[in-house]
Amino acid sequence: MRAWISLVARLLLGGVMLVAGALKVADPETAAQAVRAYELLPSALVAPVGWGLPFLEIAIGLLLIVGFGVRASAVAAGAFLVVFIAAVSSAWARGLSIDCGCFGGGGPVATGQTKYLQEILRDVGLLVLAGWLWRFPVSKFAVVSEPQGVVAS
Repeated sequence: MRAWISLVARLLLGGVMLVAGALKVADPETAAQAVRAYELLPSALVAPVGWGLPFLEIAIGLLLIVGFGVRASAVAAGAFLVVFIAAVSSAWARGLSIDCGCFGGGGPVATGQTKYLQEILRDVGLLVLAGWLWRFPVSKFAVVSEPQGVVAS
């Protein structure tokens, strides 16, 4: 049963990462604008992060979907999610009115148009999936069905 649950977790988390990256890679200027809106990075890092982040999300998503390097990909996705949760929480705590830019777009929005709680809860749910895949990386229909040292049950 775990292998089926891991398959679903893999496809959900990988699908979200892939879609999030694909929507941003199509418009790198807007992705950089979303990064800038958080007011967390020095201006010299905004463009490289805004342009590079989508490609990393796509790579992690594809690895998860095909089932190659599941544990490492889940850890990478989990690290991204922790950073995203911290960034959204920081924006919320500082009173910024921005769209998270998680699926394209991003930047300032009108006061009251933020969805910080929903974004954090969504990312916490995805973080749970990443944690599951770290613990139980073996899944159905994976390119690599069993990592070394892990015994399928």
